Amino acid sequence: MQTSRNLARQFCRKHSLIVRRGITYPASRPSLSSSPCIQSNFKTSWLPRRRFSHSSPLSSTGSLADPSRPDLFYHIIQPPTPISQTLPAYALSFSTEKPPSNLSRTIIGWLPARGQAQGTDSNLASTLDATLEDFVENPGFVKILHSAVKDGLREGVDEIQKTSAVQKMDGWMHIHDERNIPALNRIGDPDDIIGTVLVKNCEIQAETYQPMPSYRLVTADGLIQLTPGLAKKLRDTLIRIANAERTDLRSTSP
Repeated sequence: MQTSRNLARQFCRKHSLIVRRGITYPASRPSLSSSPCIQSNFKTSWLPRRRFSHSSPLSSTGSLADPSRPDLFYHIIQPPTPISQTLPAYALSFSTEKPPSNLSRTIIGWLPARGQAQGTDSNLASTLDATLEDFVENPGFVKILHSAVKDGLREGVDEIQKTSAVQKMDGWMHIHDERNIPALNRIGDPDDIIGTVLVKNCEIQAETYQPMPSYRLVTADGLIQLTPGLAKKLRDTLIRIANAERTDLRSTSP
């Protein structure tokens, strides 16, 4: 058990899927003062991200909080998994609770956890040598992501996206991943553009939202990071889906 805990700590320290540098909102954020669509009583604020430096132990349920990103969790799942028919894996999730199943749509993706199977030095080395290229994306999660983003835009839950629309005024607006924010008036990397949506008269036309096929959940800059309002919308959606999956499993179990 001690070997498993040490492995998990080292894995997260070395391969944390978050951005590996401190991020603050840059000066390239949209300016409200120059937009004709802005009203004098409209206000917004940019909240700095909180950084954590402590490491977290593997819990008795086989779950581990990322030491540098408090909303990300690694859950040990037993085979078969999308990675291996015989070896366990880490299921990455935004929930503290273990996913309802190994194929749950609430799982962001999977990483190998070979060291958990035997606990030998060779298996430990294999796990610590894992890279982001070993990450297997969950297509079910991707569908949930785009659905949540579209719903969030329609409901107006995110002040940052609304501010960007005010600055854009008219035209197509990209929804960028926060892990790699482009400079002002520049288009972000295709891997970091979650989707695009039409803006008319400073208003987001959510029904026009289109996912970007080139978007990746994980890049060299880290794991998906949404703006606060959309992130909360995604978390709420994932909780609802996880509860529905658990109910379905209970109803079908003998």
